[in-house]
Amino acid sequence: MSTGDTLLEVRDLELAYDGTVALDGARLLVREGEFVSVVGANGAGKTSLIRAIAGMLTPRGGRVSWRGTEITGRKPWQVCALGIAQVAEGRQLFAALSVAENLRLGATARRTGPAARAAAMRRVFALFPRLAERLTQRAGTLSGGEQQMLAIGRALMTNPELLILDEATEGLALLVAREIWRIIRGIRDGGMATIIVDKNHAAVTAVTSRNIILVKGRVVFEGSGDE
Repeated sequence: MSTGDTLLEVRDLELAYDGTVALDGARLLVREGEFVSVVGANGAGKTSLIRAIAGMLTPRGGRVSWRGTEITGRKPWQVCALGIAQVAEGRQLFAALSVAENLRLGATARRTGPAARAAAMRRVFALFPRLAERLTQRAGTLSGGEQQMLAIGRALMTNPELLILDEATEGLALLVAREIWRIIRGIRDGGMATIIVDKNHAAVTAVTSRNIILVKGRVVFEGSGDE
C-alpha cells in the first residue's frame, strides 16, 4: 500500500527511570497509511517509546512531532484528540461497564459528530462481529480474546489517524492470537497508519511494511521484513 505525508516523527528521544536509561536517542517515522513495527526483547524500550509518544511519559531530551508540529510533553488526552489512539498492554478496560458503554467512552475521547461516531461503530462491528453480539455484557466477563477485541474497538471509536498496538496478542491462546492478527491485517488493508509493538518478530513482519528493532533504547535496525 502506498504511503503519504509524514504523520509522526520521533527524533533523538531520551528517557530514564531513576537513573536507568530507557531510551537513548530513539527515532521513529510513520507516514499516512504506513504499518510500522517496533520490536525488541524485554527491556529494549518499546513500551517506553510509545508511552512517550502518547504523553504518558515525559522525555528528558528529543522531540515528538505530529504533522510537523512538536507535541513533546503534551498530556495523553491532548495527544488522543490529535488523532493518536493507543491500545495499551493489559487492555485497560472498564470491567464493570458493558461492551457498548466501553465503546461509547472511546468515542468521547475525541470530539467527533454523530455521523463519524456511527461510521466508527459500523467499522468496529465489521471487524469484530462478536462484540455486536455482546453489547450488554460486562467487559470483565469477556474472554481474553474478546477483551482484546474490545480494547482495539474502543481505540477505533476515536476515529484515529494513527493506531498504536502494544503487545496485542500477549497471553492469548494460539488460535485467538491468529484471529487478532487477522483483524490487524484488516485494519492494515483499510489504510489506517499503525504502529505495532511486539516481541513476535515473525508475526509482526508478516503484516508490516517497515520494521524497527530497539536494543537498550536505541534503534539498531530499520528495514523491511525480508531485510
